[in-house]
This record gives sequence, C-alpha cells and structure tokens, in this order.
Amino acid sequence: MGTVRLRNEDAVLERTEIGLWAVADGAGGHERGDYASASIIATLREITPSGDSLVEDVKRRLAEVNCELRARAATIGPNALIGSTVATVIISDRQSCCLWAGDSRFYRMRAGRLRQLSRDQSHVQDLVDRGEIAPEAAAVHPLANVVTNLIGGSDQLVLEERRDRLEPGDILLLCSDGLSGTMSDAEIAAILIDSQFGAMADRLIEQALDRGARDNVSAVVIEYTA
Repeated sequence: MGTVRLRNEDAVLERTEIGLWAVADGAGGHERGDYASASIIATLREITPSGDSLVEDVKRRLAEVNCELRARAATIGPNALIGSTVATVIISDRQSCCLWAGDSRFYRMRAGRLRQLSRDQSHVQDLVDRGEIAPEAAAVHPLANVVTNLIGGSDQLVLEERRDRLEPGDILLLCSDGLSGTMSDAEIAAILIDSQFGAMADRLIEQALDRGARDNVSAVVIEYTA
C-alpha cells in the first residue's frame, strides 16, 4: 500500500515450500499495472516443482506473461503498455538466484551489513553508471521513476540474473521502489538489525508510509538458516 495512489499495483509471492519469492510493481501511469503485477504473481504461484530447474521454469513463466501482456496491450492501441517490474529469488543448494526486470530490488544483509545485489534497470541508474549524477542524487532525480525494462515492456523479455552463495544467518529482502525510493540503505539496514525477523517486513513498510511514500510499498524478508 502507499499514501498517494488509490490503487495498489504491487503484488508479492512467498512460496517457502519450494524456495521461491517475488515482488512485482505494476507500472503506474500506464494501463492496468495492477493486472500486470497480479498476472506475474499468479503464474509463479502455479509452478509445480518438477525435474526441470526451478530457475528455468521461472524464466519460462515470466516470458509467457510478457507475451500475454504485450498481446493484451495491443488490443488497446499501438502505444499502449501493460507492464510491471519484478524481482524474484530462488533458493536452492545454499545458493540464491535473483532474476529481475526494472527497479524492484534484492538486498542481502550479512553480519550486519546490507548490500544491494540487484541493479536498477532505470534511467537514473544509467546516469549514475555514466558518472553524470551522483548515486545519492538518484532518488530525488525528476526522472527517478523511469525504468528501462519491464515485464510487458518489449516483445523480447530480457531478465538480469545474479547467483550468490548463501551463509546461515543471511537476511534477504525483496522490495518495490516504494520502499527503496523513500528510505536509504542505511535506514533499511537499521530496521533489519533492530527488529525480530517476523516483524521486519511490517516495520519497513510502516516506516516508509510514515515517511510519506509516494508509491505502493511492498517488502518480502527471507531468513536463510540451512
């Protein structure tokens, strides 16, 4: 939920039983961002573990949603867009695999240190990478909400992927930009450090809303104990 938008265009997934979690943030200002994010989560919820790699299954499912959203948008008009960011993490064999499109984020807290493991696919991140603006200026840049990749954004879906070895005690966080655009990494880390595991997600969301988040806010927190 958020403090400005009347419609919640975020959706989340927690499938601890198969090691799959996700956050999807529908593209505001376009047609049916809520439908796009809900479609992503619905198709991931339908996955049944099989002999195939779960990572490859997630990729296939997201590619199918991308095609469906493109086809639905085409029925509205030539310039219509029905899209959503997504950040999903799969945990297996002491390893995390994050797949993402857009600027929903994946963080890892290890030994009290928070690190962003995903890279924002956004206009301002491109500016930061080229040295045209400072990292701390990205959140307040007038084009901070412009993403360069979405599920449903183009005919050919390109997901970024990152794999990392996990250690017992790692805390993983998936969140929409309603959280990361309102709170600094240091503020997020402070809440993760000072909270009991079961209260972390709620405290993050409450803090972002108290700060006047101008977008829907979603967070999924995972504790790795194996």
